[in-house]
Amino acid sequence: MIPDVESTMQEAQPFRYYLRVRYGECDQQGVVFNARYGDYVDLACTEFLNTALGRSIVGGGVFEMQVVKLLIEWTAPALYDDALEISVALKSLGTTSFVLGFEMRKVGTRDEKHVGTRDEKHVGTRDEKPVGTRDVKSAGTSETIVTAETVNVHMDPKSWTKSPVPEAMRAKLTEGGRGQFVDHAGVFTHKA
Repeated sequence: MIPDVESTMQEAQPFRYYLRVRYGECDQQGVVFNARYGDYVDLACTEFLNTALGRSIVGGGVFEMQVVKLLIEWTAPALYDDALEISVALKSLGTTSFVLGFEMRKVGTRDEKHVGTRDEKHVGTRDEKPVGTRDVKSAGTSETIVTAETVNVHMDPKSWTKSPVPEAMRAKLTEGGRGQFVDHAGVFTHKA
């Protein structure tokens, strides 16, 4: 039996993905071009699924899904070289579909370095080392600059038709990599 999604989400820190805004992602106004937020959501979704289900499951053709709806609400800009924290959580889980919610925040200031906790697991693709020593629940500021939601449909990898999410994957999606993060922004540093 799958636990209640709403109460489960509140039990622990959601999965978080960190990225840094690159120069080519900004428009002539010097802010992130609006279409890039969809890219950021896709990157966060991929890392969420890799963490929750396993890289070999997601990248190995075992778990296939298609985004059928993407909603992005923007409230403030991100700028070149800003580090962004994107928290990802499962909002609902149906028979063949699931909804993911995303909250994007700027991480501190450009001159600030953040250090993670040893009880959080960094699940980056190249570095499995524990991180720093300062207790940081979330490196992001309290101000959410973008919220997004995706409706995703699980697909049979052979017929490319919608199919029920397998029970074992339902449990892993519900767990959702809580308390874990992937840092592609270099936000969390090791103390020398």
